[in-house]
Amino acid sequence: MPDLPEMNRPAALPPVPQDVPVPDDSAEPAEGADPSARLELSEPGEWKRVSPKYVLVEIVGTIVNAVVVCGGASLLWLLLDQTWALWVGIAVLVASIINLVFEPRRVRSIGYLLREDDLLFRRGILFQRFVAVPYGRMQLIDITRGPIARWLGLADLKFVTAAATAGVSIPGLPEADAESLRDRLVELAESRRAGL
Repeated sequence: MPDLPEMNRPAALPPVPQDVPVPDDSAEPAEGADPSARLELSEPGEWKRVSPKYVLVEIVGTIVNAVVVCGGASLLWLLLDQTWALWVGIAVLVASIINLVFEPRRVRSIGYLLREDDLLFRRGILFQRFVAVPYGRMQLIDITRGPIARWLGLADLKFVTAAATAGVSIPGLPEADAESLRDRLVELAESRRAGL
């Protein structure tokens, strides 16, 4: 193979000196560390969390779903002698109990951060989701309240963006916070769209 001209040769990386420590990218974050520490944010800010009362909304929802599915499976098993329904009911019951154990931690993982140009939303324990919603792309900001959330004085704030396939919802906000955040986001969205 002929030698490549000097200008077309790939640049070789210099060797790493032996006395320089190499960062370990495989290291796990410290226990109790803030999840936002893993996400490099160019702007400092304080993550806002949802109300701790939202745990009750999630727990009631999980229990209601488990009762409905397990009740239906029990009826199929007892009345129609469908043994597969018994196993489905047991699986749903076990999954619901596991879900109830992790529910408080899942609720604590939900948060949002208002940045200069967008709202950053996070949720999830094992599978974390970070969504940035640019203020200029917000088309509709909606407040919804379910019966249990309304009883606890909570509301969900839902955003519809120009790309309606990726909707974002911040659940479990106190009603006053949801309304003031909605008004602030509408103001920011209008100012960003006017600047386009």
